[in-house]
Amino acid sequence: MNSFIQSIPVPLQSALLLVLSNVFMTFAWYGHLKNMASKPWFFAAIVSWGIALFEYLLQVPANRVGAQQMTVGQLKVMQEVISLSVFVPFAVFYLGQPFKLDYIWAALCLVGAAYFMFRA
Repeated sequence: MNSFIQSIPVPLQSALLLVLSNVFMTFAWYGHLKNMASKPWFFAAIVSWGIALFEYLLQVPANRVGAQQMTVGQLKVMQEVISLSVFVPFAVFYLGQPFKLDYIWAALCLVGAAYFMFRA
């Protein structure tokens, strides 16, 4: 298993860990709006904190692995692109929010940010 993981390029390892991390992050930050709307805010905060633990268990290694070949700025921009890529389907399909054209414009801005951070 270790040799399989080591055969995956470092940026891809980091990206995959960040995708999983962002799934947990998105549920921690926004899942309570659907699942615990009738519960006191502090109960939702404690549950979200527990979910966020799993986010950090993936996010910290993602950044440590990624930092082997990428700058901190590149890692941050990659995380933001991934965050929006996870958030939009979550908002639309899980929370039932309407899809907005603003998501496209925000994504285009992040593509520009990624271009400037990753260009040679």
